[in-house]
Amino acid sequence: MTGLGITGPAAVLLVGLSFRSAPVPVLEKASAAAADLAALEHDILDGDCVTEAIVLSTCNRMEFYVAATAFHPALDHVVETVASHAGIPSAELEPYLYVRYADKAAEHMLTVASGLDSMVVGEQQIIGQLRSAYQTAHDNGTVGTTLHDLTQRALRTGKRVHTETEVDVAGSSMVSFALGHALAELGAEDMSGRRALVIGAGAMASLASTWLGRAGVDHVTVANRTLSRAENLADHARQAGVSADAVSLTGLSGVLADVDLVVSATGAVGTVLSGEDIAAAQAEHNHRMVLVDLSMPRDIDDTVTTAGDQVRLLNIEELTTLAGDGTRDEDAARRVVAEELGEYLDQLRVQAVVPTVKALRQRASDVIDDELGQLIRRTPGMSDQERAEVVRTVRRVVDKILHTPTVQVKKLSSEGGSVNYAEALAVLFNLPAGSSAAVSRSVELGDAGLARLGSMLSGEAS
Repeated sequence: MTGLGITGPAAVLLVGLSFRSAPVPVLEKASAAAADLAALEHDILDGDCVTEAIVLSTCNRMEFYVAATAFHPALDHVVETVASHAGIPSAELEPYLYVRYADKAAEHMLTVASGLDSMVVGEQQIIGQLRSAYQTAHDNGTVGTTLHDLTQRALRTGKRVHTETEVDVAGSSMVSFALGHALAELGAEDMSGRRALVIGAGAMASLASTWLGRAGVDHVTVANRTLSRAENLADHARQAGVSADAVSLTGLSGVLADVDLVVSATGAVGTVLSGEDIAAAQAEHNHRMVLVDLSMPRDIDDTVTTAGDQVRLLNIEELTTLAGDGTRDEDAARRVVAEELGEYLDQLRVQAVVPTVKALRQRASDVIDDELGQLIRRTPGMSDQERAEVVRTVRRVVDKILHTPTVQVKKLSSEGGSVNYAEALAVLFNLPAGSSAAVSRSVELGDAGLARLGSMLSGEAS
């Protein structure tokens, strides 16, 4: 097998940090606004051993998936790029990172897509977020065959998990989980007789608006930097039978004193609500107010809690604690993940054999051409028709001889195991160097290969 530092066929490398491995301030620094993703992905691609890149950015995780032709150089490059983007030294970031390679990287993406690594176990929103991450990378031109195949398999796995199991029966998203706790903080079973403010107009804000409507909210105000987008979301709410209006972010001060619940989910850099904003609202109308911050970086400054004991803030840090370790029907979901992962790895093993099979057939073709050339020189009296028949016969014989070993090497490789049949075939027939791809990169790597970043591995997400 090839060594860790030697380039070869691309394998998937994951470098990530999430609510499981890093505190919120570190996550905030590493997070990327949608407008910055293209530049970040291209910066990640600007490494000799990185050929593809996808960045999965959510409110509680940042994961960087790359196709790497060599482990160590690619890992160094990704970590340095992420640290540079975050504005902190690599040495300070590394303890919060987790690393996966080859089989383990694939397993992690499938697990994430299934909602099994989410703050709310089984939540479905992550599927849309992964699909969006893939589309962004595709539009940026940073996705090739390796990450395309893995992402499509992960999306398929997530869909199967939510269709075939009940892992998400208690809540479909982070939004429903957070707003369910917000209701408890209000001491209410629903939103009847209450008013809400939704800040943002993206997917999470839309989910929040829908949830509030189903909870019987009296009125929803949608606020956004671009007023037209806020008006669009408010119009959708009205079409669903919910009383709603829209304001720009500059109009927040005129709304806060009248709302019981604030949900903020924007892509803003910097806070949207300050302690002074909430203090002014409470001075005008002292009442129970729950603020839910679903953004990363945070939209709502922690100082809002100093506005009085009537104000309660639920942000990602708080929600992480509340989420705990959900275990709803996880076994069935993990069986689906294992099945899909097995099929994906079988597919990779078969693909890894293809270069060897092609090299073997090319070697046979070269031998045939050489021998036929000698035959023609030795038999000048042979007619063109006779030569053509000899050529067909020789090629049929060789094809029949090669048929069984090529079929068998694909079959045996798809079954896995410790034997690298493609490599064995290459050695037996003395095929050109590089024609045999390493079938299982994770076996090559092993724990020893990752020990170089022991501090990072000690902070792995489960």
